[in-house]
Amino acid sequence: MARFEEADNRIFKNVWICMRCNANNRGSEGSKPRRCRKCGGKKLRLKHKVKKK
Repeated sequence: MARFEEADNRIFKNVWICMRCNANNRGSEGSKPRRCRKCGGKKLRLKHKVKKK
């Protein structure tokens, strides 16, 4: 599958993953969400990007 800039931005930009329940949380423009939408946890990380070889 070909990957392009618009798809990468949609998939990875402002997407945070909860460390407790692995839920996807979309943040607003340039900001981290305060807590998880599913479990209420505060430990969030950015979604990992797949590196090109």
